[in-house]
Amino acid sequence: MGHSLGLAAYRALTHRSAKRSFTPNGTRPKGELVWIHAAEPSNLLALQDLAERLCTTRDGLSILITLPDRETLDRADAIHPQHPMIVKEEIPSEHPAAVQAFLAHWMPDMCIWTWGQLRPNLLLAAYDAKCPMVLIDADKDGFDGQRDRWLPDLSRDLLTNFTAVMSRSPQAVQRLEALGLKSRHIQMTPPLQAGGQALPCKDSIFSAMTSSLAGRPVWLATRVQEHEAGIILAAHRQALRYSHRLLLILHPAERHLAPLFTDKAEAEGFRVCDWVNDGDPTEATQVMLAEDGSDLGLFYRLAPVSFLGSSLVSGYGGCNPFEAAALGSAVLYGPNVRRYLPFYTRLANAGAARIVNDTHSLGTAVTRLIAPDQAATMAHAGWDVISSGAELVDKVIDLVETTLDHRLEPSNAHP
Repeated sequence: MGHSLGLAAYRALTHRSAKRSFTPNGTRPKGELVWIHAAEPSNLLALQDLAERLCTTRDGLSILITLPDRETLDRADAIHPQHPMIVKEEIPSEHPAAVQAFLAHWMPDMCIWTWGQLRPNLLLAAYDAKCPMVLIDADKDGFDGQRDRWLPDLSRDLLTNFTAVMSRSPQAVQRLEALGLKSRHIQMTPPLQAGGQALPCKDSIFSAMTSSLAGRPVWLATRVQEHEAGIILAAHRQALRYSHRLLLILHPAERHLAPLFTDKAEAEGFRVCDWVNDGDPTEATQVMLAEDGSDLGLFYRLAPVSFLGSSLVSGYGGCNPFEAAALGSAVLYGPNVRRYLPFYTRLANAGAARIVNDTHSLGTAVTRLIAPDQAATMAHAGWDVISSGAELVDKVIDLVETTLDHRLEPSNAHP
């Protein structure tokens, strides 16, 4: 590709002013690695969800998420959940030495750039390194910076290097066209939103458990912290006054809490069984302890109502409500959900989630929602929220699979 005078001027400027060094935030994982740049950090939670979906879809895939600066990276590490196959990193400066050090260390097999705020030196170097690049969730605000107005030819050169461009609004399409991109190269897609993913469950186990429950009403309290257990058990006692066959499935946030929860429930007079050691609950069981988080896909399917713990007491930030919503369970939660606040806000605004603050409000909500029509209305609203975030995520996952499969073909291997 012939480089413009604008690029020469830009490179001269960054060579003088940008930070030369780059220090990696960690070692590169083995195997395939997809690099996602979060140019719009406020949407990081949706990108994290996309990254987790990609890791689940493709065995052995790792994700590198880059953020615009160190402050944003530190804030993300403190607030957003960690994942063993996802690494977060500060994006390098535009100094050629820093760019080359970044690419030499991480060696990405593909780049997904979100929103805008393109970095010419980095993106051109990635293109020269034969790293396939796609631009998703582009918005007009991502291309209204001073550099974009000063060097429109440079933005045009960069945009033509993306194998796919997806924009979130008609205004974004107009902005991209004004920068020189042909309309036929732009796909209009919904904005990037987390869509959640359905946790697995074996049909045979679900059928057997449904049969053993024989129509009993069930609610789930998951990822429960030690200081939440008393509130949940008291709420269950309140709900039992109105529904005598009601079963609580109690899932502790940490395995070591299970014996403590069992002792507490038994001390308060509940008939308790342990899912792992005792098997299916009997008709007499009032509380079933379920310490294995791998069974949550089963329990969300069984329970039309789920209270999501680590939210009534501060210091934990809540847990991902889309796990429950994706499997048709109405969501109850406490006020401390900082880590996933955008998710809860979307569900609450749609009528798919309700906040509770104490024993009485939790017990009252459970009592109301175990009525099938009430829970079904919330579950349907939750599914609408999940579905609205799925279209772009599904497109990106398909694109990543196709791109990486193509790179694995011998004729396309890097020299």
